[in-house]
Amino acid sequence: MSEGTTKQFLYVNRKAPHGTVYALESLEVVLIGAAFEQDVRLAFLDDGVFQLMKGQDTTGIGTKNFAPTYKALGDYDVNKIYVEKESLDERGLTEDDLMPLTYEDEDDDWAEKSSIKIVSRAEMADLIDSSDVMFNF
Repeated sequence: MSEGTTKQFLYVNRKAPHGTVYALESLEVVLIGAAFEQDVRLAFLDDGVFQLMKGQDTTGIGTKNFAPTYKALGDYDVNKIYVEKESLDERGLTEDDLMPLTYEDEDDDWAEKSSIKIVSRAEMADLIDSSDVMFNF
C-alpha cells in the first residue's frame, strides 16, 4: 500500500443482535472508527442480518434496544453497509424487513440515498478479500 492510501476497514457482523455483546460492541467500535475518519464498511451475514431488522423491541428480554443507533451511521459518514442476500434468504427475510438506513450524498446535491447494498455471497467474499483490516463480531 502506498503512502497516503486510505486503508479500508471492514466490520463483519455474524451474530444476532441480542444475547451476546458482539453486535453492540461492533456498533461502538464502528462509531469510534468513523469518528477518526476511517474508511468504514459494515458487512452483515449469517444471523448478523437480524441486527438490521426494523421494529426491534427488547422490552421482553430486559435489555437496551440499541438498534435505533444504526440510523445515526449516515451522520458519521458510514454509508457502505453490505448485507448478504443468501443470509437474508436462508432466514426468510427480504430487504423490506430491514430498517431504512440512509445518508446525504454531498456529491449529488445532498440527496438522501440508501446506505444498504444487498450483495451475493461471492460479492461478500470479494469484499472481505479486498479489505485491509477486518474485525469479526
